[in-house]
Amino acid sequence: MGEFDLIARIRARCLPRPDVLLGIGDDAALLHVPSNCALCVSVDTLIAGVHFPRDTAAYSVGWKALAVNLSDMAAMGAKPMWATLALTLPEPDYAWLDGFLDGFFALAQAEAVALVGGDTTRGPLSITVTIHGLVAAAKALRRDAARVGDVIAVSGTLGDAAAGLRIDQFSASGGDHAYLRSRLDCPTPRVALGQFLAGRARAAVDISDGLLADLQHVLSASGLGADIEVDALPSSEALREAVVNPHDRTQLQCSGGDDYELLFTLSIEAWQEVCAEAERQAWQVTVIGRVSADTGLRLWQDGKQKALPDTAGWNHFGDSS
Repeated sequence: MGEFDLIARIRARCLPRPDVLLGIGDDAALLHVPSNCALCVSVDTLIAGVHFPRDTAAYSVGWKALAVNLSDMAAMGAKPMWATLALTLPEPDYAWLDGFLDGFFALAQAEAVALVGGDTTRGPLSITVTIHGLVAAAKALRRDAARVGDVIAVSGTLGDAAAGLRIDQFSASGGDHAYLRSRLDCPTPRVALGQFLAGRARAAVDISDGLLADLQHVLSASGLGADIEVDALPSSEALREAVVNPHDRTQLQCSGGDDYELLFTLSIEAWQEVCAEAERQAWQVTVIGRVSADTGLRLWQDGKQKALPDTAGWNHFGDSS
C-alpha cells in the first residue's frame, strides 16, 4: 500500500459538508467559520506504548485518537467541527488501517466531526489529531475562572481507565476486566455536557493526567485552592469489585489518569441547573469539593485531612505513575 493509496482509503470515508469548502486532496482545507463564534483548536499525539498499550485493537486506537481531542473541546464548552489526522505507520497494513478508520469514523459520525486533512508517513506507530471547534468566546470554559466558594464537580466515574491499565495487579473478574479495559481503550468524551456547561460553569478541565494534577491546573491558573472529600469521589461497581483496597482505589481515582471526564467549578445556583439537566439527559455528575481562598489542594476524609498521594498524576517529562 503506497501513500496515495492510503490517503485514498481515508478520503473515501469522508462525506461532503457545506461548512467544508475544500477538504482532503489539496494543500490545505478551507472551512466556513461563522462570524459570531470563536475558533477553538487543540491537538493531541498518541504514541504506542505511551498513550495506549501496544496490544490495543486498531478500532480502539482510532476511537481514542479522536476521543481525547473531543474531550478537550468538551472542556472548553465548544462544539467540535473539523479534525485533521497525521498518521505514522511502521508498515502498510490494510486490515489494521480499516480497523483504525472504523473506530475513528464511528466517533466522528456520532459527534458530527468532519475529517478535512492530514498527513501520512512511515515510522513507529503514532497518531496526531488536531481538532477545531466553535464556541461563543464569552461563554468558553477556561481554567483561570474559578471563584472562591464554587462547588467542584466531575462527570462520570474516576479510576476505571487506570485500573484497566493495571488490571493484572487486581482481582478483577472477566466482566470487570472487560469494562475497565474498555474505559481505557474507548473513553467517552463528554461533549454534550461540555456544551451545556458553557456559560454556566466558571472553570473546567478534562481529566487526562489524573484528578489532582488536572484540578491543580485550574487552581494554579485561578490563584486559588481547593478542599476535596475523598468519600465523594465517584466510582464504578467494576472498580470497587476489582480494587477492594480503599487506599489503592483512591490512588487510582486521584492520580491514575486517562479518565477523560470533565472537572468543573460553578456556583450553587448553576449546579442546581446542571443537576436538573443531568437528570433529563442521564448524565452522572457529582460534587467532590469546594474552591477555597486558601491556596493549595487538600484531601479530607471523615473530617480529617489526608496526605496527598506521592504522585499527583501523569507527567511526560517527570516521574509519574
